[in-house]
Amino acid sequence: MDSNYIFQKVKEDNVKFIRLQFTDILGVLKAISITADQLQKALDGELMFDGSSIEGFVRIEESDMYLKPDPSTFLVLPWNSTTSKAKTARIICDIFDSNGEPFIGCPRFALSRAIKEAGEMGFNMQVGPEPEFFMFHLDENGIPSLQTNDKAGYFDLPPVDKGEEARRDMVEVLQSLGFEIEASHHEVAPGQHEIDFKYTDALRTADNIVTFRIAVRIVARRHGLHATFMPKPIYGINGSGMHLHVSLFRGGENVFFDPNASDGLSDTCRYFIGGVMKHARAIAAITNPTVNSYKRLVPGYEAPVYIAWSHRNRSPLIRIPARRGIGTRIEIRNPDPSCNPYLGLAVILKAGLDGIRKRLAPPLPVEQNIYEMDLATRKQQGIESLPENLYEAIDELRRNEIIQEALGAHIYSRFVLAKMKEWESYSSRVYDWELAEYLEKF
Repeated sequence: MDSNYIFQKVKEDNVKFIRLQFTDILGVLKAISITADQLQKALDGELMFDGSSIEGFVRIEESDMYLKPDPSTFLVLPWNSTTSKAKTARIICDIFDSNGEPFIGCPRFALSRAIKEAGEMGFNMQVGPEPEFFMFHLDENGIPSLQTNDKAGYFDLPPVDKGEEARRDMVEVLQSLGFEIEASHHEVAPGQHEIDFKYTDALRTADNIVTFRIAVRIVARRHGLHATFMPKPIYGINGSGMHLHVSLFRGGENVFFDPNASDGLSDTCRYFIGGVMKHARAIAAITNPTVNSYKRLVPGYEAPVYIAWSHRNRSPLIRIPARRGIGTRIEIRNPDPSCNPYLGLAVILKAGLDGIRKRLAPPLPVEQNIYEMDLATRKQQGIESLPENLYEAIDELRRNEIIQEALGAHIYSRFVLAKMKEWESYSSRVYDWELAEYLEKF
C-alpha cells in the first residue's frame, strides 16, 4: 500500500482525521490525531511527540520521539462521529528516537527484531489467535458492572445467547477492517465470547490483536455493554485466554510438518516446542502480565497450569491440533488477551528459535489428564508448573537471559519496574475476602 493509494482513499472517503497509533510497553493502545492536511508530514516521519508521557518510554530529558507510520496498516475506521459525516482513519506507527534510529523501547520494534532473527534462519512465523472476552452490563452511570448479559454456555444459540447480536456486529465491523473471521461463538462461561481470525505473519497478527480489542469494545458500547479482556473478572467460572496457533514457514512450506514422521511433526517443530517449554516460566511474565492473569491459571477451569505438551488432551501448556500438511501447528494455551501482543509474540518466537538452535528436544508428550495426576506422578514425569503469581513470573524473567534479550534491556528493565509496582500495590491492599475470613475470627 503506497502513499498514492492512501491519499486517494482519504479523498474518496472524506477522511478528515488520521489517528497515528502505537502501544506503550504494557500494550495499551495510544494515538495522536492529526488532520488530513498533515498526512504527508506524518508519512515522511516528521511528526514528533513527548515520549516521557508514555508508560516505560523515556525520561523527561530524553522526551522527543518520532512517529513513523507503516503505510500497510492504513484503515478507514467504520465508526464515525454522530455529528459529522467526516471519517477517521488510522495508521499504526513505529517509534524512532531523536537521532532517527528505531526506538529500543518500541514494542513493535522488539517483535520486528525477533522476526528479522527468524528470517536470518530462514523462517517466517505465522500466528492465529483465539481471543476470548466477557461482556457485562453497564450501570445507570455507564460504569461496567459484573452482571453478565446472559447465562449461556459453550456454543449456545439465541435466545439463550443474548450476546449473539453484538457479536455478529463485531464480526461485520472486523470484516470491514480487513479481518478474515474464521469462527465466532459463545464460550463456556456466562457472558463470555470468542472470535477467531485467520492466521497471518507475526507482525500483522500483533497489529490485528490491537485493532481487534478496540473494535470489540467500541461495538459492545453501541449495544450498551462493556467488553473486557481482563483474564479473570469473576471468581468460580472460566477466565479468558488467548490461545496462539503457531507455525514456521520457509517460503510456502510449513517446516513444522514432516510426512515421514509417525505423528507428522518435524524435528524443527519439536525443537521449537522444546524451546518454548524451557523458557515457559519466564515467558509467562509477558504473556500473562497482570496480577489477575494468575487467577485464571488454576486447575479446573480449562486453563493450562503444567508445562507439558500433548497430541490430544487440553490440560498441558501446548497442544498439537490434528490437522497436518500446511496446517501443522502448535497451540500455546497459556497467553491471555491482556498481554502486549508484540512482546508476547516476540518472546515466544525467541524461545522457539533458541530451541531450534540448541536442538532442545522436548520430553515425551503427556496424553493423560495432568489435572488428575498427583504431585508424585507429575514429579516422576518431570512436569513443572507455570508460575503461581506475577511475582514468581517476574522472578523467572529476571533469571532468563534469552527472554530478556527478546525484550531488549530498555523494555525489560521498565517492564519489570512497572510490574513490581503492580505487585506491591496488590500485595499491600486489604480485600473483601480477608475481611470476610478474618474480621470476626480474630
